[in-house]
Amino acid sequence: MSGRRRLDWLGLTPEPERELPTAVAALRASSRTAPTGCPRGRTPEELAAAERLRVERLILRGSRHSWLRYLAEVTDLVTGVATGSHSGDPAAALLAGEVVLDHHRMLIGLPGPGYGRTAAARTALESAVRALRTRTHAPAPLPLPTHTRTGGSR
Repeated sequence: MSGRRRLDWLGLTPEPERELPTAVAALRASSRTAPTGCPRGRTPEELAAAERLRVERLILRGSRHSWLRYLAEVTDLVTGVATGSHSGDPAAALLAGEVVLDHHRMLIGLPGPGYGRTAAARTALESAVRALRTRTHAPAPLPLPTHTRTGGSR
């Protein structure tokens, strides 16, 4: 392998970098699990800015492994709220859970072991998202069609 850094993991979708900072900041604030070096007693805006900076650093300087480790932290926050073992905003947990679950499902299209490594997280997130939708009364997304119609008459 050359000394080049693999960047294919960056091209999946922009939703995690857009959606996660605010949702994760809300979860960390309510569950008291701020990342190392992040002082307590900050405003929600400050927490979201710090989380946004963390995500930006991961994207610009991190690796696939460090990104998946971050998403594992988010998964733990989401599943903790869903099971009731951690306090937190169910709506923020639902948003974060849906974003990470979608991300993990898309890993099937990338080379490498990412999809296989996230199998347990996908299972946990599917259960958590179901539970959180029930608690927040959020509608489930429409199911994907199982077949497509091509050509022919109606």
